[in-house]
Amino acid sequence: MAHIVVMPKLGLTMTEGIITKWYKAQGERVKEGDALFEVTTEKLTNEVQADANGILRIQLAAEGASVPCTAPVAIIAEENEDLTSLLSDIGFSEHVEQKVTEEKAQAQGNSIGSKASPAAKKLAADNNVDISLVKGTGPQGRIVVKDIEEYLEKSKVKASPTAVRAAEDLGISLKDIKKSGRIMKDDVLAFRHSESVIPLSNLRKVIARRMSESWSISPMVTYNTSVDITQMRAFKDSMKDTCEKAGIKLTYNHLIMKICAKVLMEMPYINGTIDGDELILHDHVNIGLAVAVDNGLLVPNVKNVESKPLLAVAEETEKLISDARSNRLSPDDMSFGTFTITNVGMYGIESFTPIINQPELAILGIAAIVDTPVVINGKIDIRPMMKLSLTADHRVVDGTEASKFMKRIKEIIENPFSLLL
Repeated sequence: MAHIVVMPKLGLTMTEGIITKWYKAQGERVKEGDALFEVTTEKLTNEVQADANGILRIQLAAEGASVPCTAPVAIIAEENEDLTSLLSDIGFSEHVEQKVTEEKAQAQGNSIGSKASPAAKKLAADNNVDISLVKGTGPQGRIVVKDIEEYLEKSKVKASPTAVRAAEDLGISLKDIKKSGRIMKDDVLAFRHSESVIPLSNLRKVIARRMSESWSISPMVTYNTSVDITQMRAFKDSMKDTCEKAGIKLTYNHLIMKICAKVLMEMPYINGTIDGDELILHDHVNIGLAVAVDNGLLVPNVKNVESKPLLAVAEETEKLISDARSNRLSPDDMSFGTFTITNVGMYGIESFTPIINQPELAILGIAAIVDTPVVINGKIDIRPMMKLSLTADHRVVDGTEASKFMKRIKEIIENPFSLLL
């Protein structure tokens, strides 16, 4: 029985998706669970699996098409099953006419092939020639060996002997060099050193657009401070046994997320978002953590960090990181954030300027931990120092407010046991 494949609704905020890739070709047999197509939303890319067995009879949406959620995108059915009535019922009757046209074109192509002599067919096959592109000069337009030979001669790349030798030595196909006229050795050498042109992935396009929008929307100011993490390291070590029993590895990210949630509840203006001419102050803290994935970044967020125990925040954060790197995030995992943290300390970066994740008002950057000489009670001591960088939207967050936020974050990091109070 024919089965209609629809654009899935992958989250509460998803209204449409773009089909970026079909994994199965029209006419190909599919099994339930096979990767069928790739869909890109505003925030991420997901692989959609087939939910029926049969043949992918018709793709109702091409690659690059934007399709509303729950709208038909394909039909899976058996080979000879009549789809006319079904296509009409779902408003795709034009595909019936299209299918007939395609079948006629295919029949015409077969007819062309049948008008070639056996020797011409063999010569064309040996040289990977599409016989439908060759004009026949034999009786009644029959394609003969001479026609294939002339086609090959016209298609032959003209190159100097030194260019041919250079191409062979460098493993370059002369057909890949686009030039009108004879190809010379210098053309081969220039092709070898030509720049690669790589199309942006869909994720990279989304990141580029959102970063450009953020840069143009928000007047951003970055505030830097250094914090002594001696006590936070001790606090983390004191939690080691408890975390191991729970099967959780506690990181500085988890601690700083919890600390930020506490301070954001105290300073709600930094935990707000702008909607037109209105400022929305949230009564909850959803903290996003930037996660590096192939060819980009994703920012899933932990909901209601202010009300969750530290270990629960740690467990949920690690699950989101795992889901991001295995392409299992839902759009809801990426939505409703109120604040973002990004950490590049593991790469030895000591300071940077993070860009706000719209429509949020601030983002906190975490840099490397560096053993640094500091003066304590008149004496020089070596302490592990971490630099923090807060980028804030100056439309709402003034310098005083941002500085108070950083001062309060510093106080708690340097006395993290207050989190237990």
